[in-house]
Amino acid sequence: MRSARQVFSELGYDAATFQAIALRADLTRPAINHYFPNKRALFAEVVDRTNALVIAAGVERAGAATTLVGRLEAFIMAAVQADSEDRSAAAFLVAAVLETQRHPELRQGDNDGLEASRSFVKWAVDEAIESGELTTDTDIGSLVEMLVAVLWGMGFYAGFVGSHEQLERIADQLKLLLENRLWHLKPVE
Repeated sequence: MRSARQVFSELGYDAATFQAIALRADLTRPAINHYFPNKRALFAEVVDRTNALVIAAGVERAGAATTLVGRLEAFIMAAVQADSEDRSAAAFLVAAVLETQRHPELRQGDNDGLEASRSFVKWAVDEAIESGELTTDTDIGSLVEMLVAVLWGMGFYAGFVGSHEQLERIADQLKLLLENRLWHLKPVE
């Protein structure tokens, strides 16, 4: 799975081959064909497992938190932990979103990472409104999309730009920002 994640992320769906994945995994191409009849089936399995590793784990961890910030922090910390265990996960999730834009036939209804994270954020925002943490005049749609963009932007950074250590430091800074503890502006004189 890790080798397939890496190859799909690096080469894209169209250029990825069973041979390239087999070489990376130190297997034979027929060994991969034994379990997966075609590239689409392999891609679907990698999507399922990666979404479980990152998105579902984040949603589960966030379920124990009681505030919007706490839920977002828990989700992010689960993703950072997944990144520490497998650096290819974030890159693959981002690449999978791009690939499903290019190839709509690859979309998997109930296991779409982008839609799952959007649903999670919408739920967390709705809970914050219900508890009085956010006002009802909040532009819910825009807030949800902004938070989704932040989460997926961190995923892009984790997968393609920074090291795990940099991701941890950025996650710490985001936590401070969400808690309104990142900066205190001086009054303009």
